[in-house]
Amino acid sequence: MPSAKQPLLQKLIEKFSNSRDFTISFILHAILVAVFGTSVLFQAVQEPPDFEGEGGGFVGGEATTAPPPTTQQQVPQTPNITVTPTTSTVNTITTVAPSAMNFTMAPMIVTPVTPTAPPDTQMAAPKPSTVSGDGLTGAQASAIKAFTGGWGKGSGSGTGTRNREFEFTAYIGQYAGGNWNSTIQSIGGKIENGSLPNLLYFMSSWSKNKVKTNYKNVKAIKLDTDEIFSVKPPFIFLTGTRDFKLSDKEVENLQKYVRLGGAIWGDSSVPGRNSRFDIAFRREMKRVIPDVDKDWEELPTTHPIYAQAYFPEVKNIPPGLNFYKEPIYALKIYGEIAIIYTANDYGDMWQVGLTEQGQVDMRRNEKGTPVAINEQIWNNRETYLRNITPESLITTYKFGTNLVVHLLTRWENKTRTASSL
Repeated sequence: MPSAKQPLLQKLIEKFSNSRDFTISFILHAILVAVFGTSVLFQAVQEPPDFEGEGGGFVGGEATTAPPPTTQQQVPQTPNITVTPTTSTVNTITTVAPSAMNFTMAPMIVTPVTPTAPPDTQMAAPKPSTVSGDGLTGAQASAIKAFTGGWGKGSGSGTGTRNREFEFTAYIGQYAGGNWNSTIQSIGGKIENGSLPNLLYFMSSWSKNKVKTNYKNVKAIKLDTDEIFSVKPPFIFLTGTRDFKLSDKEVENLQKYVRLGGAIWGDSSVPGRNSRFDIAFRREMKRVIPDVDKDWEELPTTHPIYAQAYFPEVKNIPPGLNFYKEPIYALKIYGEIAIIYTANDYGDMWQVGLTEQGQVDMRRNEKGTPVAINEQIWNNRETYLRNITPESLITTYKFGTNLVVHLLTRWENKTRTASSL
């Protein structure tokens, strides 16, 4: 038994010894690795090559060789270092403070400008007494009075009064492009009959010539000529069926003309909206009055054209050719009509003239030519042209008279007090 156990015990002891040596050596090795390995790892971390060296990186090459002494030497100097920037910071702040006060003085520099404003405001102060509620100054009112003063005889207190007398000559606008003469007939360049001559004849005959329209002398006037400002027409009649574009000179003249008190009356020779003339007229007139605060206005039935009318029985828009009844539109300046637009083709209806008795004027001249009728329109009145009857015609003639009389008188109330504006 003992001899059998001896080798086993010896083996155990040897194994334990071997294990103990191994354990001890392992522990010692671990301690050595921990001590020396830590310093190696620390030094390796403290020497990043990317931040060192050339050109003065973020960390100097010598700072990593002796970190403890450097740190201890810098600590006592820290109070001195912190004091120094504090002082400089305070100095910087106190230096900026006066400049801030200098900056706040800027409003005080503006203040002397304010005393100069009172002279301007004092000069502007009289403006309320020299400008009407519609922005019409005394000088503008005087210019309008000079331009429009010759149309009405006597001093009227309102528009559409039958006891007044008027005298004027009307013109058809001859604009560039388009067919401006679509509702008139002319011979040798002289306008013989058609829409405007027939309307003016009706006005003269029904007023017993109190309204002297010079209907036999209706003329075409070129819109790019300064003749507009010498003949002083109360309105210029524009019509047609085609697209057109005004020249810059035509636009310039019309702008000046309406600001002097004249009016542009557009009447589409194709009834209804969105015809070529309708689109062109609306577009081109916005070139004449391009003000962003002004747009086409629909005239209500309370407008003086109806409410203070020469023929008060016409209280609403009369149907036009083919029974079209589009609203009457206007562009205004200083609160008064500058441009008026009828899209119901009254002009073609007025190519059928009326007598003083309100009957269709069937007269002919010595050559057998009708003097007041466009035969093509009259002969087709029951086919593709509708609403051409004595009853409907007389209503549109009365409406046209109301419109013209309003254009003749619309400035009187404003310009009467021009001297006191």
